[in-house]
Order: sequence, then structure tokens, then C-alpha cells
Amino acid sequence: MTAYEPSSDPGAAYDAVVLAGGAARRLGGVDKPGVRVGGRALLDRVLTACAGARNTVVVADPRPTARPVTWAREDPPGGGPLAALDAGLRHTTAPYVVVLSADLPFLGERTVGRLLATLWDGSADGAVLTDPDGRDQPLVAAYQARALRRGLATLTREHGGLTGLPLRRLTGGLDLTRVPDPVASFDCDTWDDIATARARIREHGHVLDEWISAVKDELGLDLDVDKGVLLDLARDAAHGVARPAAPLTTFLVGYAAAQAGGGPEAVAEAARKAAALALRWAEEAETDAAKDAVEPGSTPTAAEPDPTPTAAKPDRTPDAG
Repeated sequence: MTAYEPSSDPGAAYDAVVLAGGAARRLGGVDKPGVRVGGRALLDRVLTACAGARNTVVVADPRPTARPVTWAREDPPGGGPLAALDAGLRHTTAPYVVVLSADLPFLGERTVGRLLATLWDGSADGAVLTDPDGRDQPLVAAYQARALRRGLATLTREHGGLTGLPLRRLTGGLDLTRVPDPVASFDCDTWDDIATARARIREHGHVLDEWISAVKDELGLDLDVDKGVLLDLARDAAHGVARPAAPLTTFLVGYAAAQAGGGPEAVAEAARKAAALALRWAEEAETDAAKDAVEPGSTPTAAEPDPTPTAAKPDRTPDAG
């Protein structure tokens, strides 16, 4: 297990609660979880980040999502983040809970793993991400489930309910470890934020990873492969065979891997075989080209008389008229 990978110990299992029922007033009341960034709904991007959760609860009205979730709703709807969190927690049983908002375009599994690893390695009630200004982002955090339940129960007794209470009433009483991450903590509250997120995703350094993630979500694939291997294969096929061979070869590699049972190992083995074939193909072409340069074949030379009979040769003399 690496420092950022969830533990395989059943005692370290975690659930996720995603709050997706806000009013999005600064977006004009639009359905913010459904706004697309990089071709994917914001909610689906967050669900991908917490794909390792034993159970994921989304507090909002049900909608189509990229993967199965449990739906919950605070009563009454629109009761605020504490009421929503309480409603979501009622559907969880794991000792640890990752709590997320549904508007985090750059949150990934690695960051969720960092939060969980920080929580497991210490004795705090939670591990919370901080933004570039050092401010806590309590809706990008991992918590001890018992600490959340204890705090929510106390607030319910003190106030007669949770509706309308700000989230800091809960987190202010918890022992939290801070985890800085200026990128993953970026959330989309305005249309300018949406535009910034869309622009960043299309930058050269991010676009390939974003595209692969989007395609995997769209096709329902849960598969991590070495992109470098596939790109090298495409290059070899394009240069050693013909440019259209690149996409067709990578398609056939994927098909062969699926027939072999799927998985990164099957993809790597199919790619290795196809790459070796492309190199052999290129080597043959190079060998033939070199041979033709040294041995022109049947091309007439000064040392090799032209075997074509004189009478059979076409008359290439211009017509004098």
C-alpha cells in the first residue's frame, strides 16, 4: 500500500457522502451538479474521485449518474449543509466518511486517498483540504464517522434541529488536520469558475488525462492502463506501417485484451505483441529499401546490358514531321 492508497483492511473501509442539492444562486439557479466540464457532469467527476467508497450516498433528488449511488434527501429539502450531511450519514455504516460537494472539477482519487491516509495515520477527527489562501474546505474532507454523528447529535439537542445551521457549527468543534491542495479544492460557484475549469482542462498538460477519464466514464470502464505503452504503439504503427494503422491497431489491441479477460495485464500483453509486429514490419521495409539502394534489381546499368531486344524498344524519337 502506498501513502495515498486506501487500505485493504476492512476496518479502514470508508463511505462517501456527496452534497448535491444546493440552490446554486450564483449560477442563476441552474442545476449545478449537471453542468458539464470536460464533457462530464460535475457530479459524475466527483463520483469518479470517490469510486473506492464502499457506499456512496448523494444527497439530492435522483438523477442519472455514471455509477450507482444511494440517494437521500434532507427534510425539508433545502435545509442546508448540516441537515443534508445528517441525511446522508444515516445511509452509511463505515467507520470513515469522505464528505464532498458536487462542484469539484479537479478532485481525483489520489486526493481522496491523501485525505484518508492522513486521517488513518493520525488521531484527529478529520482531514480537511485547504484552498490557496489556507482556508478550510470542510466539504472536501475525510472524517471519523463517530465524530460527525456525535457533533450532529449535540447540535440537534442544542438547537432543536439542524435546518439552516452553518457547517462551521459542526467543524468548529472537531479536531482537524489540514491538507493543502490549491487545485483539488477549486470549486465552481460562478460561471467564471466554470469557464476557468473548462479552460484548464483543455490545456496541453491536462487534456489527454481528462479525455481518457471522460471516455472511460462514458463507456463504463474501470481500467487503468499505461498510456505511454499505447501511445508508443500508435506511433510505431503510424511510422512503420501507415498513419491510419495507428487508431485501427489500438482498437484491435483493446478488442484482443477484452477477449483475454480484460485488465491492465491483458492490454499490456496485446500492446507488446502488436508493437513487436509493427517493428518487424518497419524493419522489413528498411531492409528492402537498403537492398534496393545497393542492388537496383532489374534496372539497367552500364555493367549490365539491357536485355530488351532493340526491335522491341519503343521509338522515343520526336516526330520531325
